[in-house]
Amino acid sequence: MTNVELARFNMVEQQIRPWDVLDTQILDLMEAMPREAFVPTGYENVAYADIDIPIAHGEVMLAPKYVGRMLQALNLHETDTALEVGCGTGYVTALLGKACRQVFSVDIHQDFVDTTAANLKAQGIDNVTLETGDAAQGWDAHGPYDIIFISGSSPTLPESFQKSLNRGGRMVATIGDGPVMQATLITRTAIDEWREERLFETEIKPLMNAAKANRFVF
Repeated sequence: MTNVELARFNMVEQQIRPWDVLDTQILDLMEAMPREAFVPTGYENVAYADIDIPIAHGEVMLAPKYVGRMLQALNLHETDTALEVGCGTGYVTALLGKACRQVFSVDIHQDFVDTTAANLKAQGIDNVTLETGDAAQGWDAHGPYDIIFISGSSPTLPESFQKSLNRGGRMVATIGDGPVMQATLITRTAIDEWREERLFETEIKPLMNAAKANRFVF
């Protein structure tokens, strides 16, 4: 086992498993995916550390334990069609690509799209369609979806996302205002019914142009 492989193994065993990520599909995916190939130059040595890694535009790669917990909640299947809002450097995109039939990923920053395209090509992942655009209010161009992964937070979640889910579809979104936000699993159970489950508290930078929560003014 090389030093990088050992670091990846330790990430799974010491960070992800202790965070109640026990789904062998997710553990195997994250142990196989070379996270160091997705971090910015100069950050390779901390690719497997329990930290958020800064990328461009003030954004970050989420710490591995958060990614694992969110992906586990989505209960991914190889027949799923997924939407990812915010590709960053493509790490989560690649994990979704390995687990799902088809992934559509959209980012407002063209350089993120370009970086992700190169990273996915290097990993031989060819079932991802990348697009540049503002998906903060939804992105139903290829819907309905079985899976939606929203990488940034939103003070309030636009209804269009929920309506873009297939019946039985699952979405992970981080909702609320800092310093305490809720990573939330939303499942469409019927035509006009959704179920919410709070996963954990966190703080994630909002999507650009994220929907603002309504405020009462006294």
